[in-house]
Amino acid sequence: MYLGLDLGTSELKALLLADDHRIVGVARAPLTVERPQPLWSEQAPQQWWHALEEVMRALGKSHPEELAAVRAIGLSGQMHGATLIDEAGEVLRPAILWNDGRSGAQCEALARAVPRLGEIAGNLAMPGFTAPKLLWVREHEPEVFGRVARVLLPKDWLRFMLSGEAVSEMSDAAGTLWLDVGARDWSDELLAATGLTRAHMPRLVEGSEVSAQLKPELAARWGLRDGVKIAGGAGDNAASAVGMGLVEPGQGFVSLGTSGVVFVSTDRFLPNPAQAMHAFCHALPKRWHQMSVMLSAASAVSWAAKTFRFSDEAALLEAAASVPPAQRERCPLFLPYLSGERSPHNNPNAQGVLFGLTHAHGPAEIAYAVVEGVSFGLRDGFDTLRLPEDMPMREMALVGGGARSVWWGQLLADIFGVTLTLYAGSETGGALGAARLAWLADGGSVAEVCTLPPVKQQLLPSIESADVRRTRHARFQALYKSLRDQFQ
Repeated sequence: MYLGLDLGTSELKALLLADDHRIVGVARAPLTVERPQPLWSEQAPQQWWHALEEVMRALGKSHPEELAAVRAIGLSGQMHGATLIDEAGEVLRPAILWNDGRSGAQCEALARAVPRLGEIAGNLAMPGFTAPKLLWVREHEPEVFGRVARVLLPKDWLRFMLSGEAVSEMSDAAGTLWLDVGARDWSDELLAATGLTRAHMPRLVEGSEVSAQLKPELAARWGLRDGVKIAGGAGDNAASAVGMGLVEPGQGFVSLGTSGVVFVSTDRFLPNPAQAMHAFCHALPKRWHQMSVMLSAASAVSWAAKTFRFSDEAALLEAAASVPPAQRERCPLFLPYLSGERSPHNNPNAQGVLFGLTHAHGPAEIAYAVVEGVSFGLRDGFDTLRLPEDMPMREMALVGGGARSVWWGQLLADIFGVTLTLYAGSETGGALGAARLAWLADGGSVAEVCTLPPVKQQLLPSIESADVRRTRHARFQALYKSLRDQFQ
């Protein structure tokens, strides 16, 4: 039995996986985000620990025998978060999260300080990444910066609490801007540019390797055996790819989570920072991946459902689906940049826009505009991916909470112009991937562990109304360009 722990932005999920690929049990605990100032996004790490205690208690009640059979734990989690601890291991301030936009000026300073940044790190300096956050802390909270002994990513802070060991792995470390992504090692040049050294960084392992062992007192408290291994794990998207078995070159997915992601696995380091495309290490040795990220995907739908008084996100999606195809070209346009944007714009100041409203528009048309706008934003990210001719796109899966809506999935397939595959269990991707990495760390083989789940449905792109979609997408892109200089 293997335990996967997935530390997301809105919840922590725990999943028990048997070695015949059965998902035996799942437990969840909610998390909240604090936004004390514009552009800020923070969480108290202690909240993560309380959530972990909650899911372990729940599994202990519902699956005590299975929990006692766990041989290894895998971790996945939200990337880029800056969790700062002192020499005693105490947290110095709330963690600054991936969707925090305060460090725009520090990104510019970092890019000037290290002209080779994109070549080394495979990415542009963006406020979401960890390194500019530390520059911000150094400038605005110097007393905190002076006490920093270690910088840990969110899931790696959980590992520290579980084991007492400061360890990270390649896929999550690649999202810090401190990693030489091609060499899979910390870059002294990039660390020095933020006033840090290797001493501030955790030890690095591959995601499928053993990183530490669970503390005996925690094993006793939760009903686990002694000597439980903790795998390196992965950042949330690499973990989702492992969970879906998408680890071979040319395999990828579209994720409709809080953020929106287009991800494709590669067998080499292929950066394209000019278009804000991310090139990261994968969770398995000698593998990398490309990824575009939009900051507000399903979260934009959640915002619209609340703002326009739909009962929930499902009701909004139902209303959007009710707009007949012949009437969609007259719907408003929606720019989904509620938290700024990463790919392809790299603009933390970008804002959401609902454009073209008339008396003829009601809740259904607004709902359609929001879902379509998120889909157009994902398509813009998809267009930043660059695969060489000897590495063709093999398949694209649809994963994440938004994947529960087949209608939205079909709209995405139509807008992307590619077939999207719905696999069984796609909504469990990150936690399942973490559990699979635990299995690999316990001696499992990639061929045995990283299998593709059963296909539930394939969504083929429709050519009906293709001209309307192309026209609206062109207007969507032109609207951003027209308003870009107006965002403050």
